[in-house]
Amino acid sequence: MIELRAAALTALIAVTCSPSAAAAETPGLLCHESSAAPAVARLRAALAHGRFIAYQPSALAVVDGQVTPADAASIRADLTVLRQRFDALITYDAIHGAEEIPAIAAELKFRALIVGVWNPANEIEIDAALEAARRFPKLVDGISLGNELLFARRSDPAALKALIARLRARQPGVALATTEPFHVFYEPAAAALLGELDFVLVNVHPIFQPWFRDAPDPTAAQFVVNVLAKLAPLACGPILVKETGVPTAPASAGFSEARQASFYAQLRQLLPATSAHAFAYFAAFDAPWRAYDALAAPVAVPGIHPEEAHWGLYDAERRPKAAARELHPLP
Repeated sequence: MIELRAAALTALIAVTCSPSAAAAETPGLLCHESSAAPAVARLRAALAHGRFIAYQPSALAVVDGQVTPADAASIRADLTVLRQRFDALITYDAIHGAEEIPAIAAELKFRALIVGVWNPANEIEIDAALEAARRFPKLVDGISLGNELLFARRSDPAALKALIARLRARQPGVALATTEPFHVFYEPAAAALLGELDFVLVNVHPIFQPWFRDAPDPTAAQFVVNVLAKLAPLACGPILVKETGVPTAPASAGFSEARQASFYAQLRQLLPATSAHAFAYFAAFDAPWRAYDALAAPVAVPGIHPEEAHWGLYDAERRPKAAARELHPLP
């Protein structure tokens, strides 16, 4: 089992409390002067007191590059189910029906929303995300510019830095981040980009580690904590683990509802939420089409990945699995 280092977790809490603290702890860390302090403050409160879940509409599908958009009625049904146990959302797309999410989320009294932009080169999607932040300033706490763009080599740090500067000029009060697997942020090339982010979204998937299948249940949660402790000194703002978890199938690969529930129970104990860091549940609903999605699994592992269809805390019919049933309802 990976051993928890209490000193590292203490350092994690300390250095993510403010950009100045991070800079003081880490020589050479240069943090930008944020123009989105009120939004970051709201996000910190949401991290400490809310319960996030990564949400992609259950009606949306992408097959052979063709997108089936989500409709407003389906999104409302999704969010009505989720609101029983979650009060904060992270999305992946700002169009293809996702334009409806902020208004429905506000009506259902969600307390925080981080709007995802799947393709930051798409000006229509950028405009939709900024419009959501403008229309719902008390709900939208930030925008995520892409998901694993650097890892998939669909962008580079310089291009993302330039995009961030351009969006800050357009709408200075919006907190901006991007999402990458944890190891990408460790790389020296990412240092300057990390200094520009108002907050950090990171994906930490223990199931891709070689030890995962035969490890005791607490090991995967411990791994997330250790990753976060290493990332904290590199970040200028709060950190939210956007993706982490365990699929519930196929059983032949060692996945089950019980193991998913056990992972999250362990993670809640080892990584209690603070204004400096928290984790989101990943993901809201099973998505059968994702087993065939070339972008769903690591690029070095092509082919069909049945586990990718079963990340949900709810199945494709919106029925809660064990991990969701263990969570107490939220007001």
